[in-house]
Formats: sequence, structure tokens, C-alpha cells
Amino acid sequence: MAVVVLFHHALGLTPGIVQFADELRSAGHIVHTPDLFEGRTFATLEEGVAYAEQIGFGEVLDRGVQAVEGLPVPLVYAGFSLGVLPAQMLAQTRAGARGALLFYSCMPVSEFGSAWPEGVPVQVHGMDADPIFAGEGDIDAARALVAATDGAELFLYPGDQHYFADSSLPSYDADAAALLRQRTLAFLAMR
Repeated sequence: MAVVVLFHHALGLTPGIVQFADELRSAGHIVHTPDLFEGRTFATLEEGVAYAEQIGFGEVLDRGVQAVEGLPVPLVYAGFSLGVLPAQMLAQTRAGARGALLFYSCMPVSEFGSAWPEGVPVQVHGMDADPIFAGEGDIDAARALVAATDGAELFLYPGDQHYFADSSLPSYDADAAALLRQRTLAFLAMR
């Protein structure tokens, strides 16, 4: 059993994120789903990113840090898209990380330190033709992470959707989401 902190994407804590967390819970894991947007959800990526810019990405990171205060260590940090920011930062900087699951995004390791922490496994998941993941450099950051880190894996799925594992959105891809979930559960079973 793993204890997971799962950070939502820029649309907020959608029913699809809650459902994903419930599926992990059904497999026996403890999953915390902090709401970085304080109850707000958005219909479009542009609206969600605009809100994140309004409150500031530093505030998003601070809310992620606050969300884990008082939680037991060790933790697995997971994030979808925007949620990768606090998940990756905490995995790299907070003692006791058991692993990281980075969905749809990956930052260069240098954003949060000089190297990925030794002994902290990580998976990165994204679609190979996603204009954000593949087109804005996240895939390159993921490849660099995998090349430089033992226990790092990159999983690419065919398609061009960004939020492909959120069942509450039109971008949902059932086949890719099922494979992502299977790989996630296998990862968590080892933690």
C-alpha cells in the first residue's frame, strides 16, 4: 500500500481526477487529492491556466507544500499537467519521497535542484503528439530525466490529447487511460 498525494490539472479537481483517485483507493492505496484552486473548476485549459497565472505559479507551489504538511512520510507524489509542478518539486526536494508519477508534463530537473534524488523512482506519461507535452518541451525534459536517472521511465501513448486520462472530459481516451492506470498501479504496488 502506498500513500499518494495527487495534484489536479489546470481545470481543477474535476470528477475525472476524483474517479482516478478512487480507482487507486480501490486497489488499496491511500490517496489525498488537495484542491489547489479552492473549489474552482474551469471549462477550458485557457481559463484554468489564466487562473493559475492570476494567483501565481509560486502560489500553486506553495499550496502544494501546504497540502502535504502534516501528512506522514513517505509519500508518492503524483500530478496531472499543472499538478506536476508541486508533485515534481516535492519529489525532488522533500525528504522521504517514495516515488513520483508525472502525467502529461515534466519539468527540467534543474527547475527544482541539480539532480533527481537518488533512489526515488519516477514515471512520466504523455501522448506522443500532444501539442503541449510533445510540442512545448516536456517530452524533452522527460527524456533527459530518464537518461540521467536510474528508476525513471517514460511512457508515450499514441495520440494528441493532453487530458487523456480524465474520464470527465471530451479528451478522454479509454484505451490509453486504462494502460496509464495499469502502469500506475504496478508502480504503486512496488512502493
